[in-house]
Amino acid sequence: MSKLKITALSDDKPVKVMTELPASVHRDLVAYAEALARETGQAIDPIKLVAPMLARFMAADRGFTKSKRVYRSAGDG
Repeated sequence: MSKLKITALSDDKPVKVMTELPASVHRDLVAYAEALARETGQAIDPIKLVAPMLARFMAADRGFTKSKRVYRSAGDG
């Protein structure tokens, strides 16, 4: 089996966000949670995967990372 990109969920203070997901995305989220549960031996609530997946996506987006650095440095002056 291939290594999953999300391996651990941090225990951080949550912020409530309400959104709607397409059914296909929800099915994939449930399938990912099941795969992660098989790898870790712990049941995972699929909803708890959304934040680390978004964080990983944004961290991997070079354009976003660059613009975030530029935005933060502009606020320093």
